[in-house]
Amino acid sequence: MSAAPVVEASRGVRAGSLTRTALSTLGNTAIMLTVILVLWVGLLRVFEVSDFVGKGPLDVYEHLFLEDDAAAIRAEMWGLAAVTVRDAAIGFTAGMIAAVVIAVGIVMSRVVESAVMPLAMIVRSVPLVALAPLIILALGRGTAVVAAMGGIVVLFPALVTIVFGLRSVTPQIRDVVTVYGGSTWDILLRVAAPSALPAFFSAVRISVPGAFTGALLAQWLATGEGIGYAVVSAVSRSQNTRVWALVVVITLVSLVLYMVAQLVENLVLQHYDMAKDG
Repeated sequence: MSAAPVVEASRGVRAGSLTRTALSTLGNTAIMLTVILVLWVGLLRVFEVSDFVGKGPLDVYEHLFLEDDAAAIRAEMWGLAAVTVRDAAIGFTAGMIAAVVIAVGIVMSRVVESAVMPLAMIVRSVPLVALAPLIILALGRGTAVVAAMGGIVVLFPALVTIVFGLRSVTPQIRDVVTVYGGSTWDILLRVAAPSALPAFFSAVRISVPGAFTGALLAQWLATGEGIGYAVVSAVSRSQNTRVWALVVVITLVSLVLYMVAQLVENLVLQHYDMAKDG
């Protein structure tokens, strides 16, 4: 019997799964955007924010698309957003790498856990704004400070989530691997790591908005670039419509990247489940 029909059927199943996942992600994003718009308009009205300070969706739309220099405004804002995305990516990468490395160390050694977790709790409990002067003095105002500040925001929630995932292996499974001659590293790589995939992707989703928070703080307090600094500059000049437009742009960018992370998570976990079932 030819394997071609089986292969075609498998491809059809995967294509259908991809379509369903994409549609589900888009649907969730549309619902989220609707909720944000309703809350935006509703809160402005409930708290009776003055029109000078509180700008609604129509004001932002007019600023970005209907004003005479709207094209130049959009180009400038997307340029600022690109800088912020770059800085967020730096902080996200630094924080996630550190979280994975430290999580592995904690799972492998109680000594590492005893040494690292109290320090992580201390760093997490101190506001980043308070730590910023020390970080800037130590690292300057370049890429290193962006990585440090973004990494700090990302690190702790990602670390806790990944450690929880790596420790989800039951003692019975550990005993089975040990009986068959497996080492601690075998348990980590062959059992704990695959079982921790859902936790890892949860950490990724949590860390995407956190990375943007770190990037905005770094731009405001250290680098003087991107949307983080542009918002502060616009506030000081009472350019309130520009402030709201900048917030909308970075919110949309963050939401799109969160959606991409969710889509990748669904695809990877579905592929893993298919491979496991096979």
